[in-house]
Amino acid sequence: MFSSGRALLAAAFASLPLFTAAQQLPPQPAVEISPTPAFTIGRLVALPADNWVTNGGNVFNQRYSPLKQLNRDNVAQLKAKWRTSMGSGALPGNAGQAQILEYDGILYVVNGANDVFAIAVETGNILWTYHGNPDPKAGNPFGRSSRGVALGDGKVFVGQLDAKLVALDQKTGEVIWSVEVAPWREGFAITSAPLYYDGLVITGFNGGEMGTRGRVIAVNAADGSAAWTFYTVPGPGEFGHDTWPQDSDAWKQGGAPVWQTPAVDPELDMIYFSTGNPGPDLHGGLRPGDNLFSVSIVALNAHTGKYQWHFQQIHHDIWDYDSPNPVVLFDAPVNGVMRKGLVEVGKTGWAYILDRETGEPLIGIQERPVPQEARQATSATQPYPTGDAIVPQEITITPEGARLEPGTHHVPNHGRIFTPFWTDEVTVKPGTMGGANWPPSSYDPNTHLLYVCASDRISTFVVDPKLVAPTQPNTVYMGGRFGQAQAPDGGIFAALDVTTNRLVWRQQWRDICYSGSIVTGGGLLFVGRTDGRLTALDKDNGNKLWEFMTDAGVNSTVTTFMHKGQQYVAVHAGGGVFANGKRGDGIWLFSLDGAIEPYVPSTLGAAPTPRGAPGARPDLARGEEIYKQICMACHGETGAGGHGGGPTIVAGQSPELIMAVTASGRNTMPSFAATYSSADIRNVTAYIVDVLGGK
Repeated sequence: MFSSGRALLAAAFASLPLFTAAQQLPPQPAVEISPTPAFTIGRLVALPADNWVTNGGNVFNQRYSPLKQLNRDNVAQLKAKWRTSMGSGALPGNAGQAQILEYDGILYVVNGANDVFAIAVETGNILWTYHGNPDPKAGNPFGRSSRGVALGDGKVFVGQLDAKLVALDQKTGEVIWSVEVAPWREGFAITSAPLYYDGLVITGFNGGEMGTRGRVIAVNAADGSAAWTFYTVPGPGEFGHDTWPQDSDAWKQGGAPVWQTPAVDPELDMIYFSTGNPGPDLHGGLRPGDNLFSVSIVALNAHTGKYQWHFQQIHHDIWDYDSPNPVVLFDAPVNGVMRKGLVEVGKTGWAYILDRETGEPLIGIQERPVPQEARQATSATQPYPTGDAIVPQEITITPEGARLEPGTHHVPNHGRIFTPFWTDEVTVKPGTMGGANWPPSSYDPNTHLLYVCASDRISTFVVDPKLVAPTQPNTVYMGGRFGQAQAPDGGIFAALDVTTNRLVWRQQWRDICYSGSIVTGGGLLFVGRTDGRLTALDKDNGNKLWEFMTDAGVNSTVTTFMHKGQQYVAVHAGGGVFANGKRGDGIWLFSLDGAIEPYVPSTLGAAPTPRGAPGARPDLARGEEIYKQICMACHGETGAGGHGGGPTIVAGQSPELIMAVTASGRNTMPSFAATYSSADIRNVTAYIVDVLGGK
């Protein structure tokens, strides 16, 4: 199975069929899909129980379920009920980050290739599939992903990498309307799940590294017609434009993307979101000023898009300290008084806790002087929240080869937060992918604890004069380079009291934390791991109560719901681009009556199989199909070698060796672990050994 040409590999990947494990099940009774209503505002605010109909669980983005059937006492009995494959989402460059929605026994999920699936809860059967087919040149150059869909009024809404908003018929998957809401050829893309709210579909755009002018738009859910647009980089005559250079058009490439689904307070008729970095990311000298509304929390009128207030978390950001973590709304006592609050955790590692009516801090945030670099036009001060940082904000042990700024007045710098840089590389902590990134936080309205997934990372920063030319459409516009220091990354998972901004508990992980979390009334926290594990923690102290190894990195967020009296847990195990975990294409469903044991890599009898029963016999017909698609060109029709230069694979190699090489790759042969399920690798191995090898 060795390939000597990229063209051959591309052709092989392009020819892969959409295969689902559930499609191998015996015929099942027809499943009736119930269309969602045009959800009332009260339904969208309510805590999710029987169904999970919004990306955040409710429009407060709390990701809290009151369900208690699964709890501390019985979660150890949880097993997989089935696994279904989504096909092309596992191809190189795609990431599995979507949270699954569920309504009336049907799951709705999108993969990194913008394919949308409706899947029956009871069987795992795929009921319909929509193929997004975005242009290969569209989307984030650092990886292709989608973080979910929206439901409402009998439609499934999806934002695509080619900046289209699409409404699908919930019962059939057929396109009702499709609108290109921004020009993807200019660098715009949609990664976040859209928000369905009161007849509107609302979304932001990424593109902060692509020289775009950020924006949030709303369209009418009925037909996709435009309702309103808010620009996150204000133009001439708009409030905040004076925070950009007045003698240049820097604002036109000002960035401030929106990476997450907004939260909504229907009582105040406001939506809330946070924004990303200004553009170019690392060269502040091209854009003197605070650069509103970059790295800010912004509140708008939900029905008109009119500006209400903002709070800027980083003035004139040059470290890529943007705020992709979703804003969470809460009502809680602060200093003995019930307050309407919101919280957002940035890449700085701080939680920014504000009054959601006014945008004023609920808990103190002080402006403090920071080190300066005139060529970067650095801000004289930065906001420092009162309370605890989730991640360390300075380097305690200098990484090998790192250059740290010397500091001033005999006080060493230690590469601490807000250390500036110019054309000499400087090492700083938190790093650009540190702190809280896009994986959503969860909030318990009973204890007022916020659960945060974060990463402990050190980065290097440098301005590169060769990268400061005016941007070209749909090309990266960074103004410099950031890299990873010679130091291991770590994950941090923490519980923070939003009434005090103090840590209640915190734990260090060996791997980075790249999965969102949910919290339940049963005392559980569900959070994934990049190595493929799904874990349940005790929400009071973080103690691990259960784990299950899937077949790919769990870099998405769990969904839980009640169906016919049983509580289920569903998750997309698809891996991620930055998480260094294995990519895959699996949707896994868990319940107390599940029978599938955890996945064991490179073991013939323990992989999840098409019928969902461990130890089922290999499917030789399926193995032959795969062999002819990707193996025969190199290894020949009989396995004794072919024109592609591959060696014989029927000369006595063990099944375990064939499986291991197929999964991990060797020499010029790529890994197929992210493309095929472990069951399919077992199937093709059985075909090679039993049929071609004559055994």
